[in-house]
Amino acid sequence: MDYKKLLEKARKELPEDLKKSERFKVPAVKGHIEGNKTVINNFGQIANVLGRDKSHLLKFVLKELAAPGDLKNNTLIIKRRINSELVNEKIQKYAKEFVTCTECDKPDTKIVKKGNVTYLKCLACGASHPIREIIK
Repeated sequence: MDYKKLLEKARKELPEDLKKSERFKVPAVKGHIEGNKTVINNFGQIANVLGRDKSHLLKFVLKELAAPGDLKNNTLIIKRRINSELVNEKIQKYAKEFVTCTECDKPDTKIVKKGNVTYLKCLACGASHPIREIIK
């Protein structure tokens, strides 16, 4: 048998749960607007799903939204009225830039700092590539 036929046979024999390509899904923000503030109730859950520190995600989101905000427990309070779609868009951008591997598109990564350079190291394929740092 040639390689392509063997590959097709292997894919057919995979269990159904392994055939699904979407094992990583970022939860949508859940929150509400209180006066001039936007409250995101599941911010901690989103950070846990992404596998990143809440403060790192917080710095990115607030910088991208150009808005001040605070983190109280697992709730993000943005001191501006912001549409939830825009917040979701920024979190998806964070996931693409700081979570998923550019080589294999898997979320099994960690942020590693070597000297002055910060890298995204993939635990699945071993790839490593530099990422920008979030400056205060």
